Amino acid sequence: MRVLVYRALGLGDFLTAVPAYRAVARAFPAYDVCLAAPEPLRPLAPLTAAVDTFLLTAELTAPPWTGPPPDVVVNLHGRGPQSHVLLQALGARRLVAFACPEVAMPGPAWRAAEHEVTRWCRLLEESGVPADPDDLDLAPPPAGDAPPYQGTTVLHPGAADVARRWPAGRFAAVAAALADAGHHVVVTGVDAERPLALAVASAAGLPPERVLAGGLQLGDLAALVAQARLVICGDTGVAHLATAYRTPSVLLFGAMSPRLWGPPAGRRQHRVLWHGDLAGTPGSAGAPHPALLAIGVEEVLGAVTDVERNAVRLQQSL
Repeated sequence: MRVLVYRALGLGDFLTAVPAYRAVARAFPAYDVCLAAPEPLRPLAPLTAAVDTFLLTAELTAPPWTGPPPDVVVNLHGRGPQSHVLLQALGARRLVAFACPEVAMPGPAWRAAEHEVTRWCRLLEESGVPADPDDLDLAPPPAGDAPPYQGTTVLHPGAADVARRWPAGRFAAVAAALADAGHHVVVTGVDAERPLALAVASAAGLPPERVLAGGLQLGDLAALVAQARLVICGDTGVAHLATAYRTPSVLLFGAMSPRLWGPPAGRRQHRVLWHGDLAGTPGSAGAPHPALLAIGVEEVLGAVTDVERNAVRLQQSL
C-alpha cells in the first residue's frame, strides 16, 4: 500500500509542507509514503520522519511511478490544472487535491490569501485528514553527516528573485557591525550567488573562508542553520530553515506579506521586518522591491538586539 505526495518545488515550499507530510504519515500508518520532489531536497526528506521513499521529480513533471497505481495521491503542488492532470494519469483510488473545474476535480476551495502552511493543512483537514500547522520542526541532520557549525551568525544575501534581495552593501554593513560585536559571521548562498557572497564578505572585512556560498550541500546548510546563533536573510528557503529549527532570525520581506510566507506568529525566536505600506508599490526591473529598500541597516541591527535578548529570555524560561 503506497501513498504519493506531490510537492515538486523548492526549499521553502518543501519546509512549509512538513506539517502536511506528517499528517499524511499519521493518517496512513501502514502505508509507504512516497514524496515526489526535486533531487536537492532528498537529504531533508528523512528529517521529517514522515517520508519512506523519495521519488526524484522535477517541477510539473510526472513522478517516476512504477508498479500498480498508488492507493492515495495527495497534490501539495498547487491548484491545478497541470499538476492535477499529471496525477490523475496515475489512476489512484483517491486523489486529494483542491477543486479544479477545468479537469472536473472536486475538493476544497482554493483561497488566494492564505498562509502557505495553513493552506495545505486545510486541504487535508477538509479531506478528512487531521493536520497541525505548527508541526514545523525539522530534525537536525545526524551529527556525523556535516561539520560542526555551533554558534555562527548566518547571513544569506541572495534570493532567486532580484526583487527579494536586500542590497549587498547593507548586508555588508550589518556583517561588519556584528563581527565587531563578536559574532562569527559566515555568508551563504547557492553556487551562482558565490560572487555576491564574496562581495559582501570583502566589503565587511571578513576573510574569504567565511564565505560558504557554493560549498554547502543542502544537508550541510540545514546543519549550519540548526546550530547557528542567528540567521539574517530575506524571504527565502533559509528563512524557513530558521523556522524549522527555531533558530533566532531576522527576516527581511518586500512585496510578499509575511502573513502568507512568514514564520508562525507564536514563534518568538523570529523577527520579521516588513514595510507593508509599500508592498503594493511597483518595483523597478532588476532591483530590490521598494518595501525591501525601506529597511535600513540600523533597523536590522536593532532587530538583532531584540531577537538576541528574547532568545536569552526564552532560554531562561526553559
